[in-house]
Amino acid sequence: MVKKELKKINVKQTRSLIGCTKKQISCIKGLGLRKINHTVTIKDTPENRGMIKVVNHMVEINI
Repeated sequence: MVKKELKKINVKQTRSLIGCTKKQISCIKGLGLRKINHTVTIKDTPENRGMIKVVNHMVEINI
């Protein structure tokens, strides 16, 4: 079988981690973000979508 090509999502951290919960900090680190204005390109999977949903107030998303 031929594998389907997964879409990519660009995620940019826009807010600081100060005052966030441990779950939110873990999700930011899991997405590969390090500091404010850092941008990463990740695969569009349900796992990544769930992490983005937890921290949607701290990130910008470009599909």
